[in-house]
Amino acid sequence: MHCPFCGSTSTRVLETRGARRRRECGGCGNRFTTLERVESAVDVVKRDGRRERFDRQKLLSGLRRAAGGRPVREEQLEALTEDIAAAVRRRGPETRAEEVGELALQGLARIDPVTGIQFASVYRRFEDLDELEAEVRRLRDAVAVPSDHESSIGLSPTDSSTDRRRGHARQP
Repeated sequence: MHCPFCGSTSTRVLETRGARRRRECGGCGNRFTTLERVESAVDVVKRDGRRERFDRQKLLSGLRRAAGGRPVREEQLEALTEDIAAAVRRRGPETRAEEVGELALQGLARIDPVTGIQFASVYRRFEDLDELEAEVRRLRDAVAVPSDHESSIGLSPTDSSTDRRRGHARQP
């Protein structure tokens, strides 16, 4: 383990709580926390047949790009990334890129439908407005906004300060 402050490899574990490790650097004396994660040994088969190791960070950065400028919290994207990574691991040693994309699209649409459409516009490579319109209709039919319970990725229910569409502030 390298110290994030000075790069020294002389670190020791002070405390362990589940997957969290509190560490101290022997070089500079700074303390930091590390998280232990399950390493995914899943290959993703791309559209052109290439194989690539599933990369949680690459998925998260794609979700962040799709949510840019939208009312989506980082915690929601992190939770969605974890849900997708767990689903990919359950599918076995190999999964198709289209399956990962569908999981991302559905999850983003549950968080914020507009973010889902932004993701779909890149992921599906729409050729014209008819395809975009069909996707909007498909997502509108497929994604039900929860009324008084939390979704599977930890979204809180709507309250009096938000519009019926989750995550959107009321317009004046």
